[in-house]
Amino acid sequence: MNPKRPLSDADKSAMPPTNEPFPSSNQPGRRRFLQLAGCGALGAGLANPGLIATSSKAFAQGDLTPDSVMQELIDGNKRFATGKITSNDHDLEILKQHNAEKQEPFAAVLSCADSRVPVELVFDQTIGHIFVTRVAGNMVTPEIIASLEYGAAVLGTKVILVMGHAACGAVKATIQAKSVPGQISVLYQHLQPAVDQAGTDLEAAIKGNAKLQAGLLSKSSTVVAELVKAGKVKVAAGYYDIVTGNLSIL
Repeated sequence: MNPKRPLSDADKSAMPPTNEPFPSSNQPGRRRFLQLAGCGALGAGLANPGLIATSSKAFAQGDLTPDSVMQELIDGNKRFATGKITSNDHDLEILKQHNAEKQEPFAAVLSCADSRVPVELVFDQTIGHIFVTRVAGNMVTPEIIASLEYGAAVLGTKVILVMGHAACGAVKATIQAKSVPGQISVLYQHLQPAVDQAGTDLEAAIKGNAKLQAGLLSKSSTVVAELVKAGKVKVAAGYYDIVTGNLSIL
């Protein structure tokens, strides 16, 4: 048989029309899921604005504490690292409706821009749960501070987590201090203090940078500092292992 022979009329007639999608075996199940989803915790969230539906329970944002939010992030990361995520069970249409008019995230995360660090997945969370800011090297700048102040003071986030990660290219480049194109070297000045402390130990420098940036945020922002003092917000640093998927609170 010639694999490159032209299609015969019989071949063409057996093919589905080009303007119609191939049938999906899971479409009936999906429709059924959409019909039933409103009966669960997410449906309750729609009826009660301010309710945040998580993987195992629904929280009213006003009832959350920094400690309970931190525990939810830790628990979610354990589910992610062990392959037992539950956030995919949330119905996206309902989540979109619930968050259409306003957002009420319970945590904020300052993460590196690295594509291997998908913040919501790492914590087994979904739409509307985490207020995310990302920049190479997870560094604190005036723009990042302004964003996190907005998250805490206006949106009501209870935890701000500065999360470094294994094999961070920005920290590695700072250690090597090689010539780089464009404005990439602008990153170095923000990361150099951690490198000065840790030397050429990449993991130590990454963890040190996360802790230094968390401390800088707490000191540089009077808004965040006052919320921390009042016990309304907790600022923490973490280290994410891109191989195991585990997060360590530093």
